[in-house]
Amino acid sequence: MQKFSILSGIAAPLAIENIDTDMIIPKQFLTTIKRTGLKEGLFFEMRYDVNGTINPDFILHKEPYTKAEILVARDNFGCGSSREHAPWALLDFGIRCIIAPSFADIFYNNSFKNGILPIVLPKEQVEQLLQFAQSGNNIEVNLEKQTITAGNHSFEFSVDSFRKHCLLNGLDDIGLTMEKLGDIDNFEQKQQQVTPWLFKAA
Repeated sequence: MQKFSILSGIAAPLAIENIDTDMIIPKQFLTTIKRTGLKEGLFFEMRYDVNGTINPDFILHKEPYTKAEILVARDNFGCGSSREHAPWALLDFGIRCIIAPSFADIFYNNSFKNGILPIVLPKEQVEQLLQFAQSGNNIEVNLEKQTITAGNHSFEFSVDSFRKHCLLNGLDDIGLTMEKLGDIDNFEQKQQQVTPWLFKAA
């Protein structure tokens, strides 16, 4: 998993409440377990019409937001089903941080596990960031200092210390397990002595 320390990038304003996971990645794109190639399905029903024609008015089809790395949205982002393809699609597009007043719990947890930083801010601060994002200028997110800088505005945010550690060090669940590899090897060696019959070849 890619480390997250300081992100300075374009923020796309998506001033919509209750963006659910089916809006983020519709069900027809859930046939793969690969984490790549899903960006084409991201917000598919808002980005294209029923004939597959690009909707030029959708924010991610406008410059400079085609290169957005941050999303600013409204309440209850990521509600709906628990599909992990939602953070996969966002990450495949290049989104590494989402700022909103609230998130659905499962999506919030899945984001951290996939290297995306979801930030909860008060509504009035999110509204300020939505307005700033319309300028197309970069927003800086500093995970170490837990600050967001947008022009002359600066906001502090909270994040669980363990999740912060994982993002700063690029540790997903597999990475966390690999940190304990020495302990795992020692345990297996002891078990081979205590219960050698469990390690005999069939």
